[in-house]
Amino acid sequence: MTYADTTHDVRDPELPGRLLAGERDALIPLLRSRSEEDFALATAACPGWTVRDVLAHCSSALTRVVERRFEEGAFSPQSNDRDIAERADWSNARVVDELERGMTEAGAVIARAGGALDAVAFGEWVHAGDVRDTLGEPGAYGGERLGSALTLLGLVTRQRGHLPLHADLDDLDDPLRLGDVSGERTPARYIGDAATLVRLYSGRPVPEGTAYELAGAEPAELNIFGSWP
Repeated sequence: MTYADTTHDVRDPELPGRLLAGERDALIPLLRSRSEEDFALATAACPGWTVRDVLAHCSSALTRVVERRFEEGAFSPQSNDRDIAERADWSNARVVDELERGMTEAGAVIARAGGALDAVAFGEWVHAGDVRDTLGEPGAYGGERLGSALTLLGLVTRQRGHLPLHADLDDLDDPLRLGDVSGERTPARYIGDAATLVRLYSGRPVPEGTAYELAGAEPAELNIFGSWP
């Protein structure tokens, strides 16, 4: 797999929607094939949340985007918990149906937001990885949509002026540049696989024994989501 250096790229407004649609086509059939018991499994990525909780959070967040409900505190931990609680008496199938609709319809809204909501699409893709990781499915934080997700991660980190980082990835041909490109700060350096880099940027636990190198930054400094799961 190749990945172009997108340090000076122009935002593709359709990219978040394509990422969501591609993930929808892979994730929704997987969820509909799993047992009810699988939805009750605890996730390591989001302590205190089950697979169902993660999906309810994702479906509600995308519904907020589609309905343009961005009241004060939207997407805060408290708001997330309320959204999950509001769906407590829903069937698992209803949660999955809402998620499918959100992944289908949110892309157009995100495209028109000028970049302000791009992190939502990246976060939804990461949460799909959380679910796959819990269910023991391959491709958690990787797979066919990794290149698109990394492009989006690069855009989000540049939009936010995040700390600069140069990544030499084991499983991609070209180096990846993330974060601020002003040249005012010396970039940190990462050497390792792309899935681990995604885990670091999304605040996910890195499996014990994973080999990677990070110089010039602490792992917590890479997390773009802070307290948002």
